[in-house]
Amino acid sequence: VQLQACGGGLVQSGGSLRLSCAPSGGSFSDYAIGWFRQDPGKEREFVGGVDWSGDRRYVVDTVKGRFTISRDNVKEVVYLQMNSLKVEDTAVYYCGADLYGSDRTFTASMYELWGQGTQVTVSS
Repeated sequence: VQLQACGGGLVQSGGSLRLSCAPSGGSFSDYAIGWFRQDPGKEREFVGGVDWSGDRRYVVDTVKGRFTISRDNVKEVVYLQMNSLKVEDTAVYYCGADLYGSDRTFTASMYELWGQGTQVTVSS
C-alpha cells in the first residue's frame, strides 16, 4: 500500500485549502492517518491525526479552530481542511499511516507508510 497526498498549492493569507490522502495498491482501513508538515532543514511536525474509524480526531493547538481532519472510509480518503491559513503554515504536508494506531501518534517514526508530500505556500 502506498499513500498519495494532494491538494496543496499557493493561497493568500486567510485562504483555505483541502488536502487529501488516499491509498493506492490496497486499503488503509486499519490504519490511523496522521498529517505532518515539514520546513526545509527541520523535523517533520505533527499537525493532527484520525483513528481508523474516523471517530477520534485530533489537531495540535497551533492549528486548532482552523484545521480539521475528516475521514471517509467508503471512499478511502482522509482530508485535512485548512482554513484561515497563515504564512507560518507554509510547508510540505505529508500524510502517514500507522497500523492500528491512534489519532495522537505524534512521532513520525511510528508511521509505516508515507505519502509523497504536497507543498502548501501561504503568501502575505
